[in-house]
Formats: sequence, structure tokens, C-alpha cells
Amino acid sequence: MDQNKILVSACLLGERVRYDGKIVLHDNGVLKKLQKEGRVISICPEVEGGLSVPRDPAEIVGDKVITTNKKDVTKEFYKGALVALELVKKYGIKVAILKSNSPSCSCKFVYDGTFSKKLIKGKGVCAKLLQENGVKVFDERDDLGVALAYL
Repeated sequence: MDQNKILVSACLLGERVRYDGKIVLHDNGVLKKLQKEGRVISICPEVEGGLSVPRDPAEIVGDKVITTNKKDVTKEFYKGALVALELVKKYGIKVAILKSNSPSCSCKFVYDGTFSKKLIKGKGVCAKLLQENGVKVFDERDDLGVALAYL
């Protein structure tokens, strides 16, 4: 395996960046190995977009990202996605492992916009932008061996 970098959601690495400030460390030997090798570029698009920790939960509603308190945070989500894209270009990143079900990071399912915890097929703002720019996006539930094959 060469020394290509991989973009990883900061929350999966144990950073307290989730909307609720909780840790969701994804205990995976593959990620730990990549971190030790210095190959992981960590990001939380929501924090990079200017949102605080903690913050109100948000869901995609149509073409906007709205919080439980009806605040439109679309601009912040897109700003964070653009920061992720800048990192991809800077480091020549081809693969990202991002948080599932997130309105920023999910590559498969997002909440339906009703705040009822119902998932629907869809992509988060950041995952979608990265995929549109040629990055292979996976989530922590995927076989990371498959993800690494794209490096």
C-alpha cells in the first residue's frame, strides 16, 4: 500500500465534533493503522462550516439543511463541504470514510427532514460534493478493505 491520504470524519476518530458533543469513536484497526502511518486527514464539515459543538440537530429538507429550531444552516454545511473538497485537492485524496446518516457526511441514507428518526436513501452535503468530484465515499459500516482498494 502506498502513502496516499484518506479523508475521515473527525467524529469517527473520537473527536467531540458531533452535534450533541458525544464521542462516536469507530474502533477500527484499519483506521488506527492509517492514523499511525500519518495517512488520515480528519475533518468535520459542520464545524469547518462554522457551526458550534453542541448544536441543534439538522436534517436535509428539500434543498436546504434545517435545524430542529427551524434555523437554515445550508450555508454552513456547504462551506464545510468546500473545505473538505479543498483538502481533497490539496492532498490528492481519492477515498473518504465519512459518518453514516449525517446530513453532511452520509453516502447512503439521511434522515427524512421530519426529525422523526426515519431514514431515506440520500446523501449528505459533503459526501455528495466529494462524489461529484471523483472521491469514492464510504461510511464506517462499509468493508474498509474495499475502500482501501481504491487508494
